[in-house]
Amino acid sequence: MASPESNNADHVVELIVRDASSSPSLPPSSDETDDAGHDQIAPLLSHPERPKINIFTASYPRRKPRDEVTRLLESETSPFTQFILWVWNGSRYSGLLCMALSSTIYFLMGVLSNIFSVQAIPLFETAFTRSTIILILSYLWLRRSEQPLFGTSHVRIILLLRALAGCISMSSFVYCFQRLPFSEAIVLNSTTPVMASIMARVFLREKLKISDIAGLACSFFGVLFFFREMLATQGQLVKADEASNGYAKTSHHIFTILIGFFSSIIGGTSYCLIRAGAKASDQPLLTVFSFGILASPAMGLCTYIFEDFVLPGFQSILLMLVLGILAFFAEVLLARGLQLERTGKVANIQYME
Repeated sequence: MASPESNNADHVVELIVRDASSSPSLPPSSDETDDAGHDQIAPLLSHPERPKINIFTASYPRRKPRDEVTRLLESETSPFTQFILWVWNGSRYSGLLCMALSSTIYFLMGVLSNIFSVQAIPLFETAFTRSTIILILSYLWLRRSEQPLFGTSHVRIILLLRALAGCISMSSFVYCFQRLPFSEAIVLNSTTPVMASIMARVFLREKLKISDIAGLACSFFGVLFFFREMLATQGQLVKADEASNGYAKTSHHIFTILIGFFSSIIGGTSYCLIRAGAKASDQPLLTVFSFGILASPAMGLCTYIFEDFVLPGFQSILLMLVLGILAFFAEVLLARGLQLERTGKVANIQYME
């Protein structure tokens, strides 16, 4: 019994050894290969298995990606930039806000001109400088945004008419301002919003609400009330001057006043053309560029013909540059306001100047 058991034990050992080395030439079976691979990978899987993650099981935030991008941009931009973007297109009152900001810039230009003006610059020369700065800045803006300079073919006629009306209105106002007392020229210029509302009713078929008419009337009479003392004083001076110089002086004064009314009518028409051009091209900056490209050479020609060129000093040049840049932004905001709102509704805000 002992020998068979020992033989049997030896036989078992021999069988195990034979199974491992008896057939080395035979290729291993697929089951054996899988078992061997499993034995090699098994130590790597001895750790607790991690949960499998794919695109269906990964958890995402509930906030939309667009909201995340918007929130990221808002966090990176400055508060001033956020305010400008909100005024430009972030509110249903953006048209009114743009026009109010434009009027505020014009008011600031008047304050800066009165405070820092140290040299008398002719008006046509000043208009030429501002028109040139407006032309350069609008050209650079359009080029940077990769937009056509003259818009599509059906918009070019509107832009040309807008530029022509703007040049005639500005030239007439400069002529009127040079030959009339300051208060009379300001009052005549303040009729432009009223004329703009009337022209919008005629050309653009805009409906004038009672509130719009009442607002325009109150604003205009407010201007008259503000300048009433100055008008009365200068009116007496004009009458005394007319009595001494006779009929020729009276007729010239009436002619200048008619030129002022003509400037207001053409200016109101220009507002309507700005609105039409900005809505047709969907780019208010095109109306500013078209005005600059015609006004700059026109004002330069008027400076050469009607006035003597005055070489400005350093402080005057700096002031003219600042006023030109402010005028550019004021024109852009004015065009944007007219693009978004009815002319009769936003014209009343021009009296903020």
